[in-house]
Amino acid sequence: MKVEANKVVSFHYVVNDGGDTPVDSSRERGEPLAVLIGAQNIIPGLEAAMLGREAGDKFQVEVAPADAYGERRADFVQRVPKKYFQQPEQLRPGMTTVLHTKEGGPRMVTVLKVGSSVIDVDLNHPLAGRTLSFDVEITDVRDASPEEIDHRHVHGTGGHEH
Repeated sequence: MKVEANKVVSFHYVVNDGGDTPVDSSRERGEPLAVLIGAQNIIPGLEAAMLGREAGDKFQVEVAPADAYGERRADFVQRVPKKYFQQPEQLRPGMTTVLHTKEGGPRMVTVLKVGSSVIDVDLNHPLAGRTLSFDVEITDVRDASPEEIDHRHVHGTGGHEH
């Protein structure tokens, strides 16, 4: 079965941003990542590189910032009241944390400054502006269930539980 829209793909990956140490690895966690293709659950460049492939395929791909987390924006800084953070007293400059946006979705942010009632954050994704190199092994491809397609994510092993 080939990777295409509305298929669930399970895959192992190691991603590097040009440094000596990988940025992330599913192999370290011991379980492949499972995603619904076409639901924008992974960066566009990685999803595009998977299209047409099958279980057992191994490949490497470089993904430019435009097809990953975008270019860094110097003006993408915001002052946010502490009440919007979980455990704000533990945050220090340079740390990353998740901030829930008005749109309801989580956003990874980097703490720049911690004040008495507000926290200044960099809204750029920590990997924005970087070309990412992926080593990928597709371990499984299956049809998505109607519920997974409707919910726009994978359910069960490697996916979201309800």
